[in-house]
Amino acid sequence: MFNINNFDQYREDNRLEAKRAKDGLPNSLWETYSSFANCYGGVIILGVTENKNGELNTTGLKDATKLKKDFWNTINNRKKVSINLLTDNDVETYDVNGDVIMVITVPKAAREDKPVHINDDMFAGTYRRNWEGDYHCTRSEVKAMLRDQPEETMDMKVLDDASLERLNFETLRSYRSRHKAYRDDGHIWEKLDEESFLEKIGAAKISKADGKLHPTAAGLLMFGEEFLILNEFPEYFLDYREMLDPTIRWTDRIHSSSGNWSGNLFDFYFRVYGKLLKYIKTPFNIVGGNRIDDTPVHKAVREALANCLVNTDFYIERGVVIKSEQDMFIIENPGSIRTGKHQMLRGGISDPRNKALMKMFNLIGIGERAGSGVPDIFATWENEGWDSPIVEEQYNPDRTVLTLPLMKCVSGKKVAIGDEKVAIGDEKVAIGDEKVAIGVEKEAIGDEKVAIGVEKEAIETIKSRLEDENISRIMTSNILNVYNNVAINQEFGRKDVASMNNCSYAHAGKIIYVMQKSQIIIPIKGKGKGKYIFSV
Repeated sequence: MFNINNFDQYREDNRLEAKRAKDGLPNSLWETYSSFANCYGGVIILGVTENKNGELNTTGLKDATKLKKDFWNTINNRKKVSINLLTDNDVETYDVNGDVIMVITVPKAAREDKPVHINDDMFAGTYRRNWEGDYHCTRSEVKAMLRDQPEETMDMKVLDDASLERLNFETLRSYRSRHKAYRDDGHIWEKLDEESFLEKIGAAKISKADGKLHPTAAGLLMFGEEFLILNEFPEYFLDYREMLDPTIRWTDRIHSSSGNWSGNLFDFYFRVYGKLLKYIKTPFNIVGGNRIDDTPVHKAVREALANCLVNTDFYIERGVVIKSEQDMFIIENPGSIRTGKHQMLRGGISDPRNKALMKMFNLIGIGERAGSGVPDIFATWENEGWDSPIVEEQYNPDRTVLTLPLMKCVSGKKVAIGDEKVAIGDEKVAIGDEKVAIGVEKEAIGDEKVAIGVEKEAIETIKSRLEDENISRIMTSNILNVYNNVAINQEFGRKDVASMNNCSYAHAGKIIYVMQKSQIIIPIKGKGKGKYIFSV
C-alpha cells in the first residue's frame, strides 16, 4: 500500500493520515487506528505535517526506536486497544530528507473483529473514517457491526412471539408457484403442506422456548404483512421511485407502507422488477422455435435487486430505495458491504447479511451464492458497451449504493438506452421506437410538451453550468433533486441535502461544494455557518 519512493506524491485522504508526533505517540493515533480498521484500512505516518497546499513535510522523530517500542506496548494492551491487527512488517521506519519517519499500515478488520475500539469502551471508543477525518461512531453503527459478527445471520432468528397464521399465505402460494415452475422436475417439496414447506425453505423453525413452529425473521420479511414486520424491524421500509421528469419528485412510486398491498420482500421484488423490465430492451431471438426473452441484462438486474434485499440491515434507518431515472437505475440498501467493496468487486466470496433470505431467492432461481453476482453485473454492462456501474459505501448510517448507468457512447456522444432512435449527424442508431435529433437542439419525448417557464429555465441553467464544469450525471441528478425539493428563497444546509438525496453528510458536503463552485448557490450571511439558497 505504501511506497516510500512516492512520498512526495502522497496527500492526506480517507486512507492516509499524517501526524507530527513531536512529543511521543499522539492520543489521536488510536482514534485513527480504530477508524482505518473499521473501514478499509489505511496508512498512518508519524513525523510528518501537512502544509496549506496539502503537501506532506517531514519533521522527524526524536527517538524512533523508543516510539516504536511504546507503540507495540500500547497496541497490545487490551485496555487501550480492543485488538492488535498488525504484524512486524506493518510498522516501518524510513529516512526522508534527513528526517526519520514511522509508517504504520493498518489493515481492514474482519467483521468478526469489529468494532475495533479503544479505551475499553465499545460505544465511546469506536471510530470510522470519511473524507473529513475520523469520526465517533453512533450506537446504531456499533450495533450494526455487532450484528454482523456471528455466522448465523439475523434473519435466521426464530420469532417466538409470532405465529405462522400471521403470514400472508397468498404471497406464499405465489412463491410456491414460482418454485414449482423453476424446479420443473417435480420437486419432492411440492407435496408438502404449508407448515412443512415453510420449515424446509428456512421461513419457519421449531422454537426452543415452546417446541412449536414459529416464523423466522426471514419468513416474516418474505411473507409477512408490513404492519407486522414493523413490530420486529421498526425501521423497515421499501421504496421504488420512477423519476423520469426532473421537474417533479416522481412519476410512479411503490412503497411498503401504502396499505394497498402486503409490503413484504417477495411482493416488492416482483412488483419492482416488473417496473424495471420496461427499460430493458428485449431482442427478438428464436431458439428451438421458442422466443427467448431473458437476456444477460435481465439476469443482471434481477441479481442486483436480490443482492440489495439479501444484504439489507433491516434494523438501520432510511430503508431500501430503488430509483429508476432517465439514464440510470440506483439501488440503495441500509448496511455496509460485509466482504468489503474490494472483495465484492473481485468476487469469489459469498457472505450475505441474510443467508436465509438468500436461500429463499435461490430456490426460485434468483441470486448467486458463489460470490460472482456483482462481477457478472459489471461484465454484462461492459459487454453492452454501457458506462461502468458504480458502487458506493456510505457510513453514519451504513448504506450501500449501486448505480447502473443506462448510457453508452455512440459516435463519441452519450446516449441513454431506452425505447428511442437517436440520429447523430447523418448516422442513425436504432435504439427503440422514437427518434431524437441531437445537434439541432430539438428533443422529442413521446407526445408530451414540457412547458417552459421560470422553473424550466432555472433547471436548464443549472444543467448548463454543471455541463461546463464536466460534472457527472449522478452528481447532476443529486443537485437537481435538491433544487426540486427546495422552495424559492428557502434556505438549506448539509443536513437537508443529505436527507433529500438519502446520502451521507460527507457526500452532501461534496454536493454543496460542487453547487458553490458552479455558482448555483450562495451562502446566507447572518444565519450561521453552512446555510445556502439557490442563486438561479
